[in-house]
Amino acid sequence: MTQFDLAILTIAILIILSIVLLRASSKIGMPALLIFLTIGMLAGSDAIGGIYFDDAALAQKVGIIALTFILFSGGLESDWSTIRPILLPGALLGTIGVIVTAAILALFAIIVLDFPPLVGMLLGAVVSSTDAAAVFNVLRSRNVGLKGELQSLLEFESGSNDTMAVVLTVAVIGLFEKPDPNILDLLLSVSQQLIVGAALGIVSGKLVQILINRLKLRYEGLHPVLLSASVLAIYSITNLIGGNPFLAVYLAGLVLGNLSFVHKRSQIRFMNGIAWLMQITMFLVLGLLVFPTRLPDFFISGMLFSMFLMFVARPVAVFATWPFKTLSLREKSLISWVGLRGAAPIILATFPFAAGIAESNQIFNIVFFTVITSLLLQGPTLPLAVKLFRLSAPMVAKATYPFEYENKDSSEASLQEFIVPYNSAATGKPIFELGMPHDSLITLIYRGESHIVPTGSTVLEAGDVILVLVTKSNVKEVANRLTAPIS
Repeated sequence: MTQFDLAILTIAILIILSIVLLRASSKIGMPALLIFLTIGMLAGSDAIGGIYFDDAALAQKVGIIALTFILFSGGLESDWSTIRPILLPGALLGTIGVIVTAAILALFAIIVLDFPPLVGMLLGAVVSSTDAAAVFNVLRSRNVGLKGELQSLLEFESGSNDTMAVVLTVAVIGLFEKPDPNILDLLLSVSQQLIVGAALGIVSGKLVQILINRLKLRYEGLHPVLLSASVLAIYSITNLIGGNPFLAVYLAGLVLGNLSFVHKRSQIRFMNGIAWLMQITMFLVLGLLVFPTRLPDFFISGMLFSMFLMFVARPVAVFATWPFKTLSLREKSLISWVGLRGAAPIILATFPFAAGIAESNQIFNIVFFTVITSLLLQGPTLPLAVKLFRLSAPMVAKATYPFEYENKDSSEASLQEFIVPYNSAATGKPIFELGMPHDSLITLIYRGESHIVPTGSTVLEAGDVILVLVTKSNVKEVANRLTAPIS
């Protein structure tokens, strides 16, 4: 067996093992990325695998590519109608909240851990963003949902706060190179990154839709290839002209996901698969970069830092961001606890290596320790916290259908999906009593794990996912019949 064959086999085994253990971990409420990181660590030279890897620059590149696809996929699967109501609080938490978190952590690192000021600022910036995917991975495994708009809020915060954490990290690294910066220049640079990134992301999402729809490719398999190349192009172009590329790819995905384009469902599934592959690859590589025998040296500082983050910095940031009664005390308290750290902090912890900062190894190990502690302590307790704050709701499973369908812009009728809310007046009524428009037809009901072929006497239940063939002019009327609350 050649070295190349052995390397390919090793990679394949690690990925397969990650997927197999992911299934087992979901039963005990363990975040997926903790499994991937652990496998990477065990495969390293300090553990049973014996694979020596210390190329932080390569790990950074892998992490950047992975985060690009993860953010794009997250945006692609987001529904603008659920984001719109929480846009302001989500944006505040994803920007001001990150800045407050980074500042508080920096002060702690400087005053308590005795870090030099710039190193403390860098540590605070690196670990300032959250990972909503880890949160919902745990909640889904325990069949626990969140009330109201909390899920949309946390997802939007996670998608937007990675961007701010990157901006802060790059800005602080710049201070190492230029210790006496012009504050105005720094603010202008940050503003440029955010404005250019946002503008290019929004425009790119629309341009990608036009490109996909107008090319009329003969081979269906080329559509996801085109989409993947477009994601990389958006990242690179934005970065080249001084915008924030992560913000651009997230917004491009968000815009595209809420538009109609060819083979939309299959392409979203493809990007979801790519995002999972990127997560596994990224965390395996980052796990390999860690040397477990060195972690005990950072136990005290890492534990103090992570406890301060969980019990002080995150809650202060949440409550400072929303000083008014936009959210209830219970909601703010839960949001304070569900700020799990995940992909972005570990990826950003590789940036100091690339910049040649002397304390890079110390920063990386403390960040890694903080992420692991967050996942181990906060992850398994999430379902309990949700129930303790009385914010749990039945989990609505994502509907799967026994057939594929694709709505066409040129068609007057389309298949639309509706969820019957728990307070809907339609609950408990047979279909013939709903008074549906004459040019609409309920074609399928997804209930629990079952598909139901409806008749006029079929009684609707709360949580049913209804697939309706309806003309575009009557979509709102159908939505009202199925989702209007009990008066």
